[in-house]
Amino acid sequence: MNDDLHRILISGGITSPGELKDSVAMLEAAGLSEVYFGSRQDLLFPLDNKYKGQLENTSKYKTDIVADRSYQNIVCSYVSSDIFDGTHWLKGSTYLYLLEQFDFMPRLKINITDPKQRLVPIFSGNLNFVASEDEDYWYLNIVLPHWKKSAYYPVLIYSWDIVSVCRAVEEVYHAMDNVDQLFTLLNQKLQANNNRTIKKELQIPFVTFPYYEGMNRMGLDQYWLGLYWRNNRYDLGFLKEFCGFCLDNSIGKICITPWKSFIVKGISKESRPELERFLGQRGINVRHSQLEMNWHLPVDDQEALELKQYLVNNFDQNDISTYGLTFGISKDVGKQSHFSSIVIEKNPTTQIGLDFEVKPTYNVRYFKDFDPNTRQYLIYAQDVDKKELPNLLIELSKAYFQQLGQKEKTSIKKKDINEREPKKVYQCQKCLTVYDNEVGDSKFGIEPNTKFKDVPEEYTCSVCGSEKMAFESVEL
Repeated sequence: MNDDLHRILISGGITSPGELKDSVAMLEAAGLSEVYFGSRQDLLFPLDNKYKGQLENTSKYKTDIVADRSYQNIVCSYVSSDIFDGTHWLKGSTYLYLLEQFDFMPRLKINITDPKQRLVPIFSGNLNFVASEDEDYWYLNIVLPHWKKSAYYPVLIYSWDIVSVCRAVEEVYHAMDNVDQLFTLLNQKLQANNNRTIKKELQIPFVTFPYYEGMNRMGLDQYWLGLYWRNNRYDLGFLKEFCGFCLDNSIGKICITPWKSFIVKGISKESRPELERFLGQRGINVRHSQLEMNWHLPVDDQEALELKQYLVNNFDQNDISTYGLTFGISKDVGKQSHFSSIVIEKNPTTQIGLDFEVKPTYNVRYFKDFDPNTRQYLIYAQDVDKKELPNLLIELSKAYFQQLGQKEKTSIKKKDINEREPKKVYQCQKCLTVYDNEVGDSKFGIEPNTKFKDVPEEYTCSVCGSEKMAFESVEL
């Protein structure tokens, strides 16, 4: 994502038509014509700093424009409630009450989610509150910025203690090395003790990724609408008119999803024909293929968008189904914060590539069982050319359907043809580049079948430039 973008943090991705219309007016006053939706359910846009204070002073809703990247938006799965299956006690009103209690702007990423939905990522935050089967109680999965692994808080958290727990963690987290240390300190700091014993470990059911666009029935006499722009450039003029329509038809909430789209719930049966005319007159497509919609891309990244279009076209030409699968494109090699089933990583440009034009290479990774909630991030292919990506992704798509519904699931091996013994290689611990004895490294004149111990000590990683000592023996 472009770190120069400013943000409007929409708590939980939930806004009213009036509030969104007010934000649109602010952005238009700054000369903007479009806005991006972010993966944490916020609004992103380029803005000259000279406009910031002037625009905020004109807001009727006291909307803050945030340039500081250290502040985070709260993510929640309110958008899924009442339209997708969920935990029996968790209603839309619960999220609204919880979000109203936050009287500070968090620096940690906070997720408040239902484990039975798939539209909103469960474990993409630092503090991940996940609804339990006990009414008004939540599991808390924690991975603080300086921790290498996540851990579960040893008790369930009461709904109305969530805000006080978050505030307390924000005050002390820099000094916390593990969850037991954090638990002891919070018990001392917090007066309320409404915790409940965990009777069973959290189980996240596998749920097929939903189709979230178009006009869909909601209950007996209401509908919900999902709208998606493939380039994530939402026209401010359209958004302003759409907010006006919602206000005229008593539609109270607009929800931004982490997939760069938005959903409107509670559309009355009487309003549906007028809404369909409204969209049709403006040429709004409400039935994109899921090949288009199940992608997560960095914001304002034309290169990533073009790569996605190239891959989607190949899927379409080969009549490949990706129903239930999600894909991501990333430049953060090895980072496990993604929430899509399969991730295409672009490798950093080598030093040679800075002086000469070199084709980029990519890694293909996937989560175990093609479920990001497993948080087991696996390698499928490394350092491949762009032309190889379509076939690799098609192989993975077929492997996904082959294992779908099986109780005993195993990691899918590349090509998925023959079982092979684990292979010993040496991997750079900084960028995960692999040195294979059988292949050698032609860039440094190292012949095939050269053992790593025989590689010269001045050898450096061809991707990140790390010294030979940065490589460790691993099995693939």
